[in-house]
Amino acid sequence: MAIDDPTTALRLRAATADDVPTVLRLIRGLAEYERLLDECVATEAQLRETLFGAQPQAEVVIAEWNGEAAGFALFFHNYSTFLARRGLYLEDLFVFPEHRGRGIGRALLSHLARVALARGCGRFEWAVLDWNAPAIGFYRALGAVAMDEWTVMRVTGDALERLAAENGKAENETAEDGRA
Repeated sequence: MAIDDPTTALRLRAATADDVPTVLRLIRGLAEYERLLDECVATEAQLRETLFGAQPQAEVVIAEWNGEAAGFALFFHNYSTFLARRGLYLEDLFVFPEHRGRGIGRALLSHLARVALARGCGRFEWAVLDWNAPAIGFYRALGAVAMDEWTVMRVTGDALERLAAENGKAENETAEDGRA
């Protein structure tokens, strides 16, 4: 999965377990950029287990510029019932500020698009913070379409614990849209 073009300073490659400290540094850089550093509790041990353990949960591509880690993309597969095919979901894309403007983000996205096609994925998608106008403009210029009619829902922490503890209130209870 490595892309190594001798005519450029850019190299893309699959991360290995030896890259865990670098991956964590990139994740922390992203968290700082997104103003969410206080929520970033990932550890090297957790990353080693979840990315390179017995059952890897995601994959990482590292972008190197002149041999130095410049950015990364972390992705995994999801599934579309409507397409009856898996998709590729980009969880995180980040390029350190000093390396921006060199085409690294575009190269990572293009690489993942090729991975998606090679793996028979029906779509390639990701989320972007609504205040991140530069990223939104960049993604739209690539042909990405905002799914404005969809709202991401999330349950974490205490709310997740409470939901998991419920036994179910009524057997025929459904959401307002008819989905159970």
